[in-house]
Amino acid sequence: MTAEVVTARATRLLAANPGPMTLEGTNTWILREPGASSVVVVDPGPLLEPHLAAILDHVESLGCRIETVLLTHGHYDHSEGAAWFAAHAGCSIRSVDPMFHVPPGAPDDGLADGEVLEADGLRLEVLTTPGHTADSVCFYLPDEGSLLTGDTVLGRGTSVVAHPDGTLAPYLDSLNRLQALPDVHLLLPGHGPVVDNPADVLAYYLQHRAERLDQVRAAVAAGATTPAEVVQAVYAEVPPILWPAAERSVRAQLDYLSTHPNPNPA
Repeated sequence: MTAEVVTARATRLLAANPGPMTLEGTNTWILREPGASSVVVVDPGPLLEPHLAAILDHVESLGCRIETVLLTHGHYDHSEGAAWFAAHAGCSIRSVDPMFHVPPGAPDDGLADGEVLEADGLRLEVLTTPGHTADSVCFYLPDEGSLLTGDTVLGRGTSVVAHPDGTLAPYLDSLNRLQALPDVHLLLPGHGPVVDNPADVLAYYLQHRAERLDQVRAAVAAGATTPAEVVQAVYAEVPPILWPAAERSVRAQLDYLSTHPNPNPA
């Protein structure tokens, strides 16, 4: 597992968990101010000990210590290895969801919107971006204009908003919030390649959601009465292995449409 230096402050290690939902695998991000003696690790990934050990080895090769672990959200492909990793690194875990905090119940290990985290000169701004999950956050590196997006925005394709934890109205609000951020030059996603055209990708994400909602409306108007029937009508081009995830996404879309009759979701 080779560490890839992506920016002056961000290095990526790819977990060996490729799949239809994880693309090439989970991106673990190691953040460090140039020349600093400590790092922050974002999304250690699944409980794959070779991957977690590779993160520790890389940090050790830098002569650094690990300040804390940050989670973009609680899905297992981002968080399952966090407790193992924190125990071996001797560090805390910070996340929106308190179930991941180390030590358990630590009162200061939540993540608040607008909070600025500092680690040996590194500055990170917390942006709560619910929608993909209720606990989703992004982390902004203002000194270089990079935004770590977890699964809110992927490096390729679009993110799934899966009922019941995924909710479309907050997700659309989160996308609009990210689109309005000034000085974002790179997206560092939880899966897939780095995005160097954030404005275009965010505009596409919003357009894609609007088109999907129109398709779901049309399917219902044509007689689809269950999420499975909507999937067959709307996601016919999607491989059947992804239909269960598509059905959860349709449930989130139907829930949205039940309270948002306006055909323009933005």
